Amino acid sequence: MKSIRSRVVQTFMFVAASLVAGLSSGNTGAPSFLRADGHFIVNEQGDKVLLRGMGLGGWMLQEGYMLKLGNLGQQHVIRAKFEALAGKAASDEFYNAWLANHTTKADIDAMAQWGFNSVRLPMHFNLYTLPIEQEPVVGQNTWLDQGFVMTDQLIAWAKANNMYVILDLHAAPGGQGNDFAISDRNPNLPSLWQSEANQQKMIALWRKLAQRYANEPTVGAYDIINEPNWGFENAADKNGCKETKNAPLKKLLQDVTQAIREVDNKHIVIIEGNCWGNNYSGVLPLSDNAEANKNLVLSFHKYWNNNTVGDISGHLALREKYNMPIWLGESGENSNLWFTDAIQLVESQGIGWAWWPLKKLGFNNPLEIKPNADYWKVVDYLTGKGEKPSAAVAKKALLQLAEDIRFEKNQFHPEVIDAMFRQPYSYTSVPFKNHRIKKSGGTVLAVDFDMGRSGVAYWDVDSANYHVSTGKERTLWNRGTTYRNEGVDIEFDATKKSYVVTHFEAGEWLDYTVQVDKAGTYELAAVVKAPNGDGKMSVSVNNQNLNADVNVPASQNYQSVTISSVKLLQGANRLRFYSKSGAYNLHSLVLHP
Repeated sequence: MKSIRSRVVQTFMFVAASLVAGLSSGNTGAPSFLRADGHFIVNEQGDKVLLRGMGLGGWMLQEGYMLKLGNLGQQHVIRAKFEALAGKAASDEFYNAWLANHTTKADIDAMAQWGFNSVRLPMHFNLYTLPIEQEPVVGQNTWLDQGFVMTDQLIAWAKANNMYVILDLHAAPGGQGNDFAISDRNPNLPSLWQSEANQQKMIALWRKLAQRYANEPTVGAYDIINEPNWGFENAADKNGCKETKNAPLKKLLQDVTQAIREVDNKHIVIIEGNCWGNNYSGVLPLSDNAEANKNLVLSFHKYWNNNTVGDISGHLALREKYNMPIWLGESGENSNLWFTDAIQLVESQGIGWAWWPLKKLGFNNPLEIKPNADYWKVVDYLTGKGEKPSAAVAKKALLQLAEDIRFEKNQFHPEVIDAMFRQPYSYTSVPFKNHRIKKSGGTVLAVDFDMGRSGVAYWDVDSANYHVSTGKERTLWNRGTTYRNEGVDIEFDATKKSYVVTHFEAGEWLDYTVQVDKAGTYELAAVVKAPNGDGKMSVSVNNQNLNADVNVPASQNYQSVTISSVKLLQGANRLRFYSKSGAYNLHSLVLHP
């Protein structure tokens, strides 16, 4: 893993200085206070700063999908299930270890090396203060050290890497919407919008944070409420997407901003609209006082839609109308193709971004948590698919999971980083792995095709999820949801004890860069498995098509099928493997003299 990390870091180090002319995006030089200046975020020297960040989702606030727990969405529900299964002491031990291990200095150091210049911290209020229901004195605030200490630590790690930290209140007191999981909301208790006490606690928390970090330039901004989603005018409009006034939201944003400004006039305040940060009807301008509208940034969130200027035109119009910067405060959870297109889109408009999340039990993020076998027993039981494990097994599984989340245990996805930093500005591909063909030949695993854009390094029929724009069902771009995040379908094959390309369909192709020790003629074969005999495949070498379509015979087991003799040059050669018809599995390409 270390060699892969080193190679990817070397590939991307040039990016920060060259991506967007006139915008500073690298993490060189000590952070200085950021501020809003017209359409842009600038530093103290007046240089435009393009924030490229990652949200630390799952650290202070878990969501069920990140743990493969399906409909067990809210953290308090998950915690109760773990406690019932393994016992309170084991559950408490797990959560203490989770908070200690999920994000460490190693994670932030790696992010800086990959090219990120900022990190968004999704905060759970209950790490900083007690819920109103637990306050010993009604109306007062009991402050808890844990959240502040964790935040201080993250800021120190970021400062050492010349990165910014965006503080984001992800779980507000009471919960800020009807999407329960994102704020750990308990619908049996008053929400943020149903309780003046919850609102006052949120205001007090932001005043406390602003006091603490007023003179800390590493803190880039205060993102004061994540994705409010509430129907104020019409309860049937559960997520506030049709809201036209948003009066309670505007009032709370005003009150929080005023509380911050009473102790801190240096930091940017980021505001988010209703409907998961996208409905600003009635919210802007935030104040009738022009002075109060200074140093504000508008955040929008973007998921599962198309990546054209038209898709963000409403946000661009708000930037123009109110002469304020806009920031893509959260996006991700899609394929590499979608990542590349979305980042290229927003950066072309001078807009920074924060992706989501850094890690989870899933493949479409820079780091993937690979859980232990016993944890899957816990998952199967809690999702109704298996028998109840013993308390001892559950405890062992959870405590091991708390170790599995550490950076050094995570699976690194270099292709995700490549899609985010290199591919938005390059129509070339680079090797995913070093494929060396010795004088005696060599084997290339099919799943290790080159990294690059769809249509450059590979082509697959389904390469991204656009269901918000299309209105159709979600698309699984990689049906196996494993190993890599491109559109290519990949699964683990127990018989081969390796990952294989599956559902390789007509029109799809894969590129491989191979390093050949000795020029010459080599026999090329493919190791394939096909449900029936209607498949055909072909290969091009160094952009020269071989004049042969080879049948893929039906077989229940993998077999080697000779394709052709190929002439390879010494050094780098490019092989492009085509599926001409059928749908079959591809394990590897084999070359021998």
